[in-house]
Amino acid sequence: MSEGNMSRRGLLRNGALIGGLAAFGGALQTAPAAASSTSAIPRAAAQSAAGVVDIPNKYNVPFSVADDELFVFAANFKPFELGGNDDGREAHRYFDAVFGDAIRAKFPNIKVKYATWDYPIRYEDIAKAGRVPDLILEDPRLRIDRDLEPLGWTQDITSLIQGAGIDLTKLNVGSVEQIKSRSDGGLYGVPLWIDESLLFYNKKIFDKFGVRYPGVGSTYDDVYKLAQKLTQQVGIDHYKGYMQHPDNYLAMNQLGLYPFVPGSSEQPAPEDVKVNLTSPEWKSVANNLHRFLMIPRNNFTTVDDFFKGDMSFPGHLAMAVNNLSKLNAYALSSYYIEEDDAAQFAEWAKSVKIGVTSMPVLSRGSKTIYQPDTRAAFIPPQSKLQAQALDVVKYLVSEEMQTRISSYGMKAVLKTDAVVNAFGTSIPELAAIDTSAVYWGENAVIKNYQNTEYWDIPLYKVFRQHVLKDGMDVDSSLLVTETQDIPDYIKAQVARGLTW
Repeated sequence: MSEGNMSRRGLLRNGALIGGLAAFGGALQTAPAAASSTSAIPRAAAQSAAGVVDIPNKYNVPFSVADDELFVFAANFKPFELGGNDDGREAHRYFDAVFGDAIRAKFPNIKVKYATWDYPIRYEDIAKAGRVPDLILEDPRLRIDRDLEPLGWTQDITSLIQGAGIDLTKLNVGSVEQIKSRSDGGLYGVPLWIDESLLFYNKKIFDKFGVRYPGVGSTYDDVYKLAQKLTQQVGIDHYKGYMQHPDNYLAMNQLGLYPFVPGSSEQPAPEDVKVNLTSPEWKSVANNLHRFLMIPRNNFTTVDDFFKGDMSFPGHLAMAVNNLSKLNAYALSSYYIEEDDAAQFAEWAKSVKIGVTSMPVLSRGSKTIYQPDTRAAFIPPQSKLQAQALDVVKYLVSEEMQTRISSYGMKAVLKTDAVVNAFGTSIPELAAIDTSAVYWGENAVIKNYQNTEYWDIPLYKVFRQHVLKDGMDVDSSLLVTETQDIPDYIKAQVARGLTW
């Protein structure tokens, strides 16, 4: 989802309250109230037939949802989108293979209606039509505040999951806490899987220069030495040693640091939102990555350079921290590559012999990796099929479904022997790659988030602006970002009528 399509909390709050309450209020009288920081309510739409709601969209593709259909909407996980808008086809291949077919088999009496952003519909289309999804699969770290809360589609489901017998203590701790950190004192969703970050390395480059491969538990110090050795020029061929996205590195840092300072409320006024990026811990984390960015001719472009990003030639980056979904794509799995891109990916693959291990850790003996890149299930309060949606969520976190998710190349949030051993077994292209590091280590757990409100602050300013463009040192870049960039950003957003 592009920046231009992010939800607009303040604008939706005003427009929906004025135009939507009268039209949609009657239908909501029996629905649970949203336990979110907004009270935005989507407008109702004229129904095309009894019990069926049409959802107009920019593609002018007919799309409708019946009252008795469990409407599942997924967003912000690229594999969901593959295959859509080709000869009028909707993108459902990945969902059906991993989730849909199993859900329909388990619950033959549930009619599943599925769609993904953005073909043929988007959040704004759904909101205007007034047929709220019954189950949303989304990124809780970024999208609760950008999309779900502004639409009034969040509720505290703590009592629901307790009543359903879902045991959160068995699930990935980092994922559960991440959702809680965005849930205004409650719990808006249930984690399902993690697009885990790993260290990819190109064995061809290591072999060319006679350098030993990185291994599980390698520290940043270890990898820094490798990066220095592997950043080399040979004739016209230049090889970079290492790429790690600096924004993600800060946002998902391995100390569990949260940039927002706890205050007196879970929903502070914008002017009361305070951040701290200049503590000794933040400085330590930032300086750790800074040295990689300063390796001569190892300048940061994109972690996708590992395959073919912004570099002129494929296969000229030795190491990159990237996501599991990219590993599946680089291995050439059809579930993770758009059909039209398959030939190009296969050509780039000739320059890369993939190795993968755990991402670097901060100190010897540590097993703490990034905070999890989670995808979670959300049940909007407006849903009239909440019982069915809850049954599906309970099934999705069962060992049976977590094993299935793992088999399709994603890290499950339930870690049992069966789940771990199943990893990648439904992706034959992974068979030649050692993926034993996928479940190694523990995701960092976010801390000190109580009495805060999450804002999508411009952390990119630290490295990509002030260090790489302005030439600042780390301490100065953190200070300027904390005291100038973030406050100015919040003021600008408020002036536009936004509150995230």
